[in-house]
Amino acid sequence: MRTKKAARLLTAGAALTALALLSACSDDSDRPAAAGSTAPARPQARQEEPAVDGLPGMPPVLDPKDMYAADRPGLLSPVVKGFPSLVYVPNTNSDTVSVIDPKTYRVIRTIPVGRQPQHVVPSWDLKTLWVNNDLGNSLTPIDPRTGEAGRPVAVHDPYNLYFTPDGKYAIVMASNDRELVFRDAHTMKTVKVLPVSCYGVNHADFSIDGKYFIVSCEFSGELLKVDTARMEVLRQEKLPFHGAMPQDVKASPDGKRFYIADMMADGLWVLNGDTFTRPTFLSTGKGAHGLYVSRDSRRMYISNRGEGTISVFDFARNRLTDKWRLPGGGSPDMGGVSADGKVLWLSGRYNSEVYAIDTGTGTELARIHVGSGPHGLAVYPQPGRYSLGHTGVFR
Repeated sequence: MRTKKAARLLTAGAALTALALLSACSDDSDRPAAAGSTAPARPQARQEEPAVDGLPGMPPVLDPKDMYAADRPGLLSPVVKGFPSLVYVPNTNSDTVSVIDPKTYRVIRTIPVGRQPQHVVPSWDLKTLWVNNDLGNSLTPIDPRTGEAGRPVAVHDPYNLYFTPDGKYAIVMASNDRELVFRDAHTMKTVKVLPVSCYGVNHADFSIDGKYFIVSCEFSGELLKVDTARMEVLRQEKLPFHGAMPQDVKASPDGKRFYIADMMADGLWVLNGDTFTRPTFLSTGKGAHGLYVSRDSRRMYISNRGEGTISVFDFARNRLTDKWRLPGGGSPDMGGVSADGKVLWLSGRYNSEVYAIDTGTGTELARIHVGSGPHGLAVYPQPGRYSLGHTGVFR
């Protein structure tokens, strides 16, 4: 969430009414089961999956059943193999990026950047980290080989940044401007400005074939479906919950579902991206915010910022299997998984700290003090052939 004035208090009655209506209207066959449920696991397809007909120019999908197949531990691209392993933390109130050594859990460098940095985003070609200076109207490039910051590039309202799967365009989530701005992925020159009628475009993820992507609009509680090649909005729907505030978006490994965290509904919306029909809902915890897939593509970690917990979702079993609580609480927000898959790194948005969490046990390994308002931290490098943006969505 970008500003406090955007958050709206919901009455318990309104919340219960909305969820009751949702339950009555939703298709139970697509509903995830809560932790402890006896709902049977979904049967797995036995037949050979056909190859994915991807967006022209997009690297071929390695496994039609798993779009994250290139993200396994150790599968570092030759482009990044010489890069030091570091954690880059944008501090929105301090206008800096804290750089953490993951081996010592210490801040080794503080980089001054533009006003209100929101996310640190790996470029499609993996060669650059872009710091999104939202109110500074600029992108600061960081060379991940040296850790040196370059000259900022003028870009208006860059709240978040994504890249088309073919590597041609960067997509600026211009939240205040109410635009998706398609820019040349290398020069950042504007190619097309796509105005939208929703408020607060912020997060996205792409279909397995790369031909469309789903966008969350946090301030109006809506979702967009956007055609990648045509750069046009295909569909727009309001979420069936009064006061919804959708955040991070992540596709399932097989690409059949999109999960959208909602920090006011306190859980995940589960959407069929192809049909874009009414989503189902899964409660995870107060202030559900960030979504991160494990290195084996079996689980997804969900940061519940409002209660200091991380929920664990099992894709194959279609249910929550665990909830980890940060000792003493906290405000887990955005982050990423270490290259070996053993540590989940999350910023503590309201506590000026970063959490390192063991993905095997849920144990907190460290709390590191950083600047004020840490937000979209990037763990870098990570396995994968190319980046789709945000804090590190790799394929």
